[in-house]
Amino acid sequence: MQFHTDTINRLFGTRCYLCGAMDRAADEGIGWRKAIRDKLNLGIVWLDPTCKPTNIGAENSETRAERRRQKNLGNWEYVAQEMKVIRCVDLRMVDLCDFMVVYLNMDVHACGTYEEIALANRQKKPIFICCEQGKTKAPDWLFGVIPHDYIHSTWPEVYGHIQQVAHAEDFVDLHRRWYFFDWTGVASDPNSDHRLRYFEMPKDR
Repeated sequence: MQFHTDTINRLFGTRCYLCGAMDRAADEGIGWRKAIRDKLNLGIVWLDPTCKPTNIGAENSETRAERRRQKNLGNWEYVAQEMKVIRCVDLRMVDLCDFMVVYLNMDVHACGTYEEIALANRQKKPIFICCEQGKTKAPDWLFGVIPHDYIHSTWPEVYGHIQQVAHAEDFVDLHRRWYFFDWTGVASDPNSDHRLRYFEMPKDR
């Protein structure tokens, strides 16, 4: 497969939501999200719930500790009100994203993750899944939801698949989920010579 990284980058300027368990994950879901942001230098706008682009619905170790304390006190209204805001913000990021990357660890219970997958899938967005225990251990239900070639066993497989979408000259969207918009090419003058097609890299990158 031919990659043309100097000229083609279909994913430049697209938005990707990083979906996966947080409150029960050992590192609060921070590690794999940081790794993918560092690994893929494609000009993608990362929508990361561990580092939200808003102060509304922000989560960290302190807010989770307080939520656990309130649960132990039976203050269910506090927990409900906190989570309603967090859920709203996270689902809004799913709405805004162009595609999604999901990390599933079958040893860590996920709840919001499955709602986010369902929402993105109803919107027919591309969804890359990495299952920690391997593709054979991924929930059977997902195979009826997500194109199976988007379900992977390792992160290198996910990275390679994303690079293929970004750079492969012969990329074909078999599932009709990718729609690339020419945001930078919009000009008031239709005869302008300053148009930049979506697959051309900006000169300063």
